[in-house]
Amino acid sequence: MSFHARLADRVLNRPLLLLPEKLAIITDVLSGRIGIDAASVDFGPRDAQAAGALDAALPGASRFVGDSFERDADGRAVKGLPYRRTPEGVAIVTITGSLVNRGAWVGASSGLTSYEGIAYQIETAARDAKVKSIILDIESPGGEAVGAFETAAVVRKANEVKPVFACVNGLAASAAYAIASGAKAILTTVTGVSGSIGVVMMHADFSRAVDRAGITPTFIHAGAHKVDGHPYAPLSSEVKGDWQAEVDAFYDLFTKTVAEGRGRRLSAKAARATEARTFIGAAAKDAGLVDEVGSFADLLGSLSSNASGSRGKRSATMFTQDDLDRAQAQGHAIGLAEGKKVGLSLGAEEGAKAARAEGHTAGYAEGLKSGAEAERARVGAILNSPEAKGREALAAHYAFATDDAPDKAAAALKAAPAAAAVPAVASIADRAAETVGLRRAAVGAAPDAPKQAGAIAILDVVAQINAENNRALPNGRRR
Repeated sequence: MSFHARLADRVLNRPLLLLPEKLAIITDVLSGRIGIDAASVDFGPRDAQAAGALDAALPGASRFVGDSFERDADGRAVKGLPYRRTPEGVAIVTITGSLVNRGAWVGASSGLTSYEGIAYQIETAARDAKVKSIILDIESPGGEAVGAFETAAVVRKANEVKPVFACVNGLAASAAYAIASGAKAILTTVTGVSGSIGVVMMHADFSRAVDRAGITPTFIHAGAHKVDGHPYAPLSSEVKGDWQAEVDAFYDLFTKTVAEGRGRRLSAKAARATEARTFIGAAAKDAGLVDEVGSFADLLGSLSSNASGSRGKRSATMFTQDDLDRAQAQGHAIGLAEGKKVGLSLGAEEGAKAARAEGHTAGYAEGLKSGAEAERARVGAILNSPEAKGREALAAHYAFATDDAPDKAAAALKAAPAAAAVPAVASIADRAAETVGLRRAAVGAAPDAPKQAGAIAILDVVAQINAENNRALPNGRRR
C-alpha cells in the first residue's frame, strides 16, 4: 500500500477534529493520487485561501529556545531530550502540523505529529526534576478524533504535578485546542486562531468515476455493515445516520473535555454554543477560550522570571508569580466553599436519617401505647356492658377472641339468650386465661412475634382484671 493510500485511509470515513480548510489542503495533496479531484469538493468560502496555503501549512521547525540535550558539568551532551529545556527549567513541547493517534512522527519535517509522541514528551517533562513548568507551543489545525481526548487528559494530569501553559502560537484548532484546554492557562498571540470545537467526517463517492472507467467493484463480505461507507456507491441514509451518531458522540466528548480542562471559564454548554467557530486574538479571550493575549516570548519570560525568583511587573510578563498565587488562592477558596456546601449537604442528610430513625422509634412506642389503651378500653366496654350481664362467657368470647367493636359485640350479646347461671368451668377468668394461652401460643409461632408482644401484655392485664371482678365475696355474691 502506498503512502498516499495510507494517508487517505486516515482521512476518509473517520471522524476528524480538523479545520475544513486543512481537509481541503489534504484533498489537494491527494488529488490525482487516489482519484479525488480537489476542485470538485466544496469546503466553503475559504477554499481559495486554503488551496493557496499548502506550503505555508507545513509545520515550522522547532524553536531555537532551550536545549534539546542533557549535559554534564563540562557542558558535553550526555543524552537527548524529547523536548527543549531552558536553564530556568521551562520545558517546551512543540505541537505542530496535523495530529494522528499513532506513529513516531514527533518531528516537524514530517508534517504530522502523533498523540503518543506528545504524551511522551509531556509525561517525561513532568518527571524531569530540572523542569519547573511546561509550555505547549501550538500551531496545528487538529487531526484525528481518536487519541485527542486521551492526550488532553495527559495534559490535565501533568498540570497536577507542574504548571502547564498552552501558547496558541498561530493556530490551535479542533484537536489542538482540545489538548490546549487541559492546561492551567492558555495564551494566544494577537493573530492566533483558537477554537473550531467540532467534529467533521468526509465520505468520497467514486461510483461515477468507476462507471466511466468501465470498472465494476464487487464486495464479498459477511456482516450487513461490514462494507458501510465504501467509496464505490453513494452513502445510504442509514449509514449516514449511523455516522452522524458517531460524530455526535465525539462532539459530546469534545465539549466535556474542554469543560473539564477550562472549568468555569468555558462550560460544555458554552463550548457547544460556539458552533465550531474560530476566534482570533482578543476575541478568543472574550469568548472564554483563552486567558491572555500576548506572545510566546512574553509567556517564556514570565515563567523564566518566576523560576528565578523574580516577580516581574504585569507589563513585562503575562503570568507572574502573583498571578499564580492569586489563582491558587482563588482555587482554594472555591474548593473550600464547594467542600463546605457538600459537607453541609451530607450533614443534613445524616441528620435527616437520624431524625427519621428517632421518629420511627418514638412513633412505634407511641403507637404501641395507644394501641394498648384502645384495646383495654374495647375489652372493658364489652365486658362491662349491660348486655354482658348473664352472658359473661359469650362476652368474654367477643372481648378476647374477636376484634369486634363494643357496639357490635353488644348487639350480638343482646340477641343471645341469658344463661341461667354462669357455669363454674366457664368463668370469665377461665375463659380469659384460656384465650390468653391460645393467643400466646399463636403469637409465639408467628413470624412477627416481637411486634405482638404488646398485645399479649394487654391480654394478661385484662385477664387479671376479670379474675378480680369474678372473685367471690364473703357473702357468696360475685363482684
